[in-house]
This record gives sequence, C-alpha cells and structure tokens, in this order.
Amino acid sequence: MDLSARQRRALAAISDTFAPGHDGLPSASALGVPEAIAEAVDHNPREAERRQLALLLTAWDAKLLTALGGGGYERFSALPADRREAVLRAWADSTLKERRGAFQQLRRAVLVHYYALPGRDGGASPVWDAIGYPGPLGPPQSAPPKAIAPLAITGPTTLDCDVVVVGSGAGGGTAAGVLAQAGLEVVVVEAGGYYDDADFDGGELSGLRRLYLNAGGMATDDGALGIAAGACLGGGTVVNYTTSFPTPQRVREEWAAHGVPDFAGEPYEHSSRAVMERLGVNAEHSAPGARDRVMERGLRALGWHVEPIVRNVSPACDQGVDCGRCGFGCRRGAKRSTTKTWLQDATGAGARVLVRTEVETVEVDGGAATGVRARTHDGHPVTIRARAVVAACGALHTPALLRRSGLGNRNIGRHLRLHPVGVVGAVFDEEIEPWNGTMQARYSDVHADLDGDGYGVKYETGPLNPSLLLPFLPWRSARQHADMMAAMRFTGVVGVIVRDRDAGEVRVGRDGRPVVRYRLSDRDARHLRAGIEGGARILEAAGAQRIWAAQTCFPQYRPRSSGTLQTFMAAVDAGGFAPGEVALGSFHIMGSARMGGSPATSACTPAGETWEVRNLFVVDGSTFPTACGVNPMISIEATAHMVCRGIAARLA
Repeated sequence: MDLSARQRRALAAISDTFAPGHDGLPSASALGVPEAIAEAVDHNPREAERRQLALLLTAWDAKLLTALGGGGYERFSALPADRREAVLRAWADSTLKERRGAFQQLRRAVLVHYYALPGRDGGASPVWDAIGYPGPLGPPQSAPPKAIAPLAITGPTTLDCDVVVVGSGAGGGTAAGVLAQAGLEVVVVEAGGYYDDADFDGGELSGLRRLYLNAGGMATDDGALGIAAGACLGGGTVVNYTTSFPTPQRVREEWAAHGVPDFAGEPYEHSSRAVMERLGVNAEHSAPGARDRVMERGLRALGWHVEPIVRNVSPACDQGVDCGRCGFGCRRGAKRSTTKTWLQDATGAGARVLVRTEVETVEVDGGAATGVRARTHDGHPVTIRARAVVAACGALHTPALLRRSGLGNRNIGRHLRLHPVGVVGAVFDEEIEPWNGTMQARYSDVHADLDGDGYGVKYETGPLNPSLLLPFLPWRSARQHADMMAAMRFTGVVGVIVRDRDAGEVRVGRDGRPVVRYRLSDRDARHLRAGIEGGARILEAAGAQRIWAAQTCFPQYRPRSSGTLQTFMAAVDAGGFAPGEVALGSFHIMGSARMGGSPATSACTPAGETWEVRNLFVVDGSTFPTACGVNPMISIEATAHMVCRGIAARLA
C-alpha cells in the first residue's frame, strides 16, 4: 500500500500513540511499524477494504476528526501524547460500532507488528527483551525434503481428470486422499503456497504472512471479531493446535435431525474411525505445560471437569519450546497435517497438485459441474475439465465460489457459525512463559451445556505468542498496556469457546470475495458471560494475583486484595458484549453451505452434493448443519471421508 505523506503522518501518529516506547524502548514508528502495516495491507485481496483504510488515514489528521474524538480543534499528530490517547479511548468507547471497529482494527495492527517485528537491523527486537520473549527460533538445522511436488504452471494450461478438488485443508486434503486411493484421477488446486518443515522458523510475521488468510488480518465486516484461517497447502491442518476431538454423539444426532441420517449412523462412525487412525490421534503426547497446569490446578481446586486432550501428533512432538510455536508450522514435522497424511496418499496414488492458483468459477453444463476455471498468482489461466468438482476452500471461500459460479440457493452463505472465543487472563507470581509447552493439553466441559440443549462453552488454553495475546489484551493507555506486556511471562489465560446457536452469514462483495457479517446474539452473549465468570473462577482458584477480561473497558480485579468476582462481573456487564466492546476471535468457521434434507433449509444434499448442480460437492466445514461444539478438524475430515466414499462409488 503506497501511503501519501498525509497518510504516513497519520499512521505514524496513531502507531506512536499505541506504542510510544517506554524506558528506552523504540517507538512504533522507530521500529518500522507504519511501513510494516502498509506492507501487510497488500495481503488483503479486497480493494474495498484497502480503500477504506486509505480514506480513514487521509481524514485522520484533519482538525474536524480530532474534534469529533474530543481532542479539540487541532491535528491529531500535533497533540501531546496524553490528549492523543484520550482521542483513541474516545474511539474505543464510542456509541458508534463503526468507530469501535476501526479502533480495534488499528489497535490489533499496530500492536501485533510492534511486538512481532525484528529490530531494524534484522536481529532481535529490543521489545522482545523487555517482555522476556525469545523471538523466532529460526529454521530447523535439518529437515527432510518436501514430499509433494506441485505442478509448475508456466503458461495457459488445460488439465483433464475425474475429480478436481478446490482446497487442500482438512476437507480438501482428505477428499484428495480418499478419491485418489479409490483409483480416480484427481487434481488438487490450492490458492496458497507449499511450505514444510524447513520453511518454519517459528516467526510470527513470517508465519502469519505465509500461512494465514489475509496474513492473519481477516475479520468480520465491522472489524469486531478477528478470524484465523489457514491459507497454504494443507490449510488449517498446518497451523491448528492438533486438538482432535471426535464429533460428540449429541451433535451427530442433532445433525441427523437436519435431514442427514448418516451423521448418526455407521457411515459417519466408520469415517471418524478411519480419520483418527490415519492421523495417529493419541493421548500419549499431551503433557501439560505451565499454562495448562495452571488451568488444571484451578479446575481441580473447584472440583470441575478436566481431561487431557487427544492430539494428531507423532512421537517427534517435543511438547515444549517447538510445540508452542506450532501455530506457525511444525518445525519437527510431528503434526499430522494433510500435507503429511492424505495429500501424500493422494500424490502417491497419482494425484496432481497445483499451488498459488485460485479457482474463479466452477464450470457448469446441462446442470452438472464439468470442471473449473482458475488463475495462478502469476496470471496464467488454468482450465481443469473433470467429471466432478469438490469445493473445499473453507466456510468463507466456498460460499463465495458457489455464488461466483451462479448458484442461487438461499442457504449458501447463511447459517455461519464461528465458535466465538473470548479470553480471561491473569498474572501470577510464578513464571509461566506461556509461549512454551504443548499447544493444548487440557480442557473442561463443565459448562458445555448451560441450558440443557447442548449449548454452552468449552474451556481451553493455548500458546501465547505476542501475536495471539495482543488481539485480546485491552489498551487503555500506552503505559497500562506496556505494563501488562512486561508481565507477559507471568500471564496465563483461559479461552472461552462459545458453541454459538445463532448464526451469521457470508456475503459476496462486488469483487467476488467473501464478506463476513456476524453479531453475537443475546443468548450466545449470555453464554460468553457465563464463560468469563467461569474463567475468572478457574484462575482465582489457581492462585492468580490479578485477573482481567478482554473487554475494551478493561475490567480487572485482584483476588484477596482489591475487588471481588462480583465487582469484576459488574464491570464486565457494564462493558457490554456489542461489536467492539469485547475482543473476540474465531478459529473454527462452519456451516455456510450446510448439508440437510431439503433445499429450503440447506445448500447441499445428505450426500454433500449441491441441490442445484449435479456432481458439485462440498466437503469442508461449510457442510456442518450447526456448530460442532469442539475443535472441528476431525469432524471436517470425517465428513469429507464419508462424502468422498460416496463420490468414489458413484464415479467408479
């Protein structure tokens, strides 16, 4: 993104207000944050969103905009630091959700880059020393060669096959493996690049930019809820936390009641077993690190449910320093992603793989899918002719692909579930180093059923690299925030994962790309509130010295010293749950092209085929009739396995 002098001045002033540098540390602009943000914006493919940021920065330093923020009739960049902070707080606390959303997006962008950038010389950042964070690990000293050899596309290309699979994550990777091993000729098309062990250095910026959708900057249309999704060969299975819960029986029965009886029967059970066996799911590599031990200690003190998490890892998993960086790719090759399993099965059976190639439309002739049209990132057109098309580009991009291809079913894009995640954090006397240890080793379902219908919250924790903590850590002033980051190595969190009953939607912009609209319903907000209170109880029982919630108003208390759980929850209630009032994230994206028994209520048949176009199937998280209530990898792979067994039988 090319910034004008005016835009550059505004972005530098905003950045240096969020992170002016204290106690000899460099300011955000001195560290190169404005330039890094401008570069990161280029990873957002939506021109409309890039233009919105440009307009905001153009207007930001105008006297009128400063006055509207309570800063007086002066330019923002000319104000002293305390008045600039007051203007930012006015945006954070605004009655207008658009202003709150803009504040949240600016906050995330500035602070993630401030704590993730290396020093100006490319070495360690002085900011890392200040918070005790060791920074990137560097690439592994030795790594095996890549096992998959993608096709090199150097000009206009036409390919023929039995099935073209669009996407390569939990759904697409599994589909490719099942179909190719059934003897079908398969082509896999992946929009992202191919990265493997030797490419993974544990760096936050390198990991976000190479492995995540929109370089980790994806969010709902109002900026209130950040969305993390994999965007590389292997998709989310390369960056997820290896948590491998099977679909709960109650959820399977709920899905069957939506018109897909196989979910509750032997076909899905068979596929679930096959998936867990292929991924090597086990409970032998779930040793709790310090942050999991803290959560387990609190749960046991309360007498609440706690169990080990089963994971899809090999014995090479170190459950320590490397494991904590696994969200940026597993340096040890221990994570059983689709690049290590199903995609290798597929290529071993003759499947061809294209990377850095984006499918534009599904070709339809006579009411049936006949292939796809795609384009490489270098601009080369690719036509793939096929007997069937499998859409597996994720619950954001699959509905967009279906719409671009002319499908009109009213359920495409609707019924979106996100498992919104809130955070309760705490500072302890003991050193936790929350960036180390097994990614996720313990969980609790004590509040998984709050109303008797299977909806509630799940408690988990996860590795706290700065880029994961910062989206949830409130900012009220530069000093307050710097003090909280200085305590990061003593910080633990409880993640509150809401099984959302109510839905959002994926719309398609004029550019053909997905636009996510999602608001937390009153019922789901009530469950989030219950989870925040439960998380605070867990952390207090574990011996926390200070507890806080991820709301803009920064509610906090000090057990046994200042405030109580009751005063804390009163502050939480006052802070609210509207967009921009509470920091939320999503790591599980589901339901936007769901399977069901009727085109009136679903986008796909019980066999995973779209109601409108024959031989066009969907096999990713889009197909879930409702939220699965657990980390969804196994559920996605089991659904893909089940659907693709049917495809193979049909095409054979």
